[in-house]
Amino acid sequence: MAFSYDPFRDLDTLTERMLSRASDVGQSMRSMPVDLFRSGDHYVLRCDLPGADPGSVDVGVDGRTLTIRAQRSAQPEDVEWLAQERPTGTFVRQLTLGRGLDLDRIEATYADGVLSLSLPVAEEAKPRRIPIAVGGSSAQPTVEAPGAPSAT
Repeated sequence: MAFSYDPFRDLDTLTERMLSRASDVGQSMRSMPVDLFRSGDHYVLRCDLPGADPGSVDVGVDGRTLTIRAQRSAQPEDVEWLAQERPTGTFVRQLTLGRGLDLDRIEATYADGVLSLSLPVAEEAKPRRIPIAVGGSSAQPTVEAPGAPSAT
C-alpha cells in the first residue's frame, strides 16, 4: 500500500482552522454556506443563517449583484466561556447573477434559520420550440403584375 504525504496539506488545514474560528465582532465578512439548484422554471438558492435575527436579514439586487446580509447578536459577556465557536456579527454574501433571470420577480422566505430565494428564469431565456415550415408543396402562390389580364 502506498501513501502520499503532502507537507502543505497540514499547514493549509491549520491555517483554515485558525481563520475560521475568528470570533472578533469587528470582522464584517463571514462565511455563509449556500445551496443552489434549478427546479423547473426557477432557481432556488438556500443560505444557512442559524441564529440570525429575522429582522436583520436583508436581500438586495444592484445591477446583477445579489447581496445577502444578516446579523447574529453578540453573545452574553458576563459569563465564563468554556467554548465559543459560533461567530457573531454581520454575515454578508454577494453573488453575481447571470443573464436570463427575471430580477423583478425574486421571492425570499426565512424559516428555521434558512433563507430561501426563488430566482425565476426570464421568459426570453426559457427553452422553446421553433416551428418548422414544411416545404415541397406544389401549390405556389401566384403574383400578378399590375395591369395584366387575369386568367378567368
